[in-house]
Amino acid sequence: MILVVAGVAGSGKTTVGQQVARRLRWTFADGDAFHPAANVAKMRAGLPLTDADRKPWLAVITSWMDDIIATGQSAVLACSALKRSYRDELLGGRDEAVMVFLMINQDEDATRVLARRGHFFAEPLLASQFATLEPPEPDERRVYPVTTADQQPGQLAADIIARLGLRPG
Repeated sequence: MILVVAGVAGSGKTTVGQQVARRLRWTFADGDAFHPAANVAKMRAGLPLTDADRKPWLAVITSWMDDIIATGQSAVLACSALKRSYRDELLGGRDEAVMVFLMINQDEDATRVLARRGHFFAEPLLASQFATLEPPEPDERRVYPVTTADQQPGQLAADIIARLGLRPG
């Protein structure tokens, strides 16, 4: 199984995803690590990515997911998946994959992003994240919105594991 922990930059997807993976003893991957150097340079410069920029990135991620599934392993992937089309691409044809989407308001998110150090994602890109964001709709199969407000990452991880009925592999 692959659990995709999705959300805007700063929502906690990496922190929560790492905790879920550690508790389940699953492999963890951060979607940021799959970006080509040109995408990282663009984001460092404060420029938002386009669908064209994201297309090869998503292709590499889905290839990685297919490899994990083919080998019968389980993994947690942190990935923004801001648009429904991206979520459809990640989950489409992959019955072994589910997604939790971390929901956070823009003010709380800005506070988190401004507090981060050493990450290529710059604060000016926050507005573009929320402009691009297509929140999950009730008809999206295997996508579960989770509100982050007033919850610590450890509690979110525990709630996600319980909600999905997951057990260490």
